[in-house]
Amino acid sequence: MILSFIFFLILFLGGIYLMAFAQTAEDYQAIIFVAGLLITMLSLAFMMRERGSATRRSKNWSGPSTD
Repeated sequence: MILSFIFFLILFLGGIYLMAFAQTAEDYQAIIFVAGLLITMLSLAFMMRERGSATRRSKNWSGPSTD
């Protein structure tokens, strides 16, 4: 779980870097910015989809339903 966190943190920071780099790029600013935005969104989506919870609650999005 720690390795996936580190991987998605690198993706998240890389996406933010791409969005910032798009401001200074000479060509393809829109494509670079959109790529950074997509990478950032995907990294957040995958981290939210991970099993378990920091609070160790039994009811979370990916856990079995007890209803």
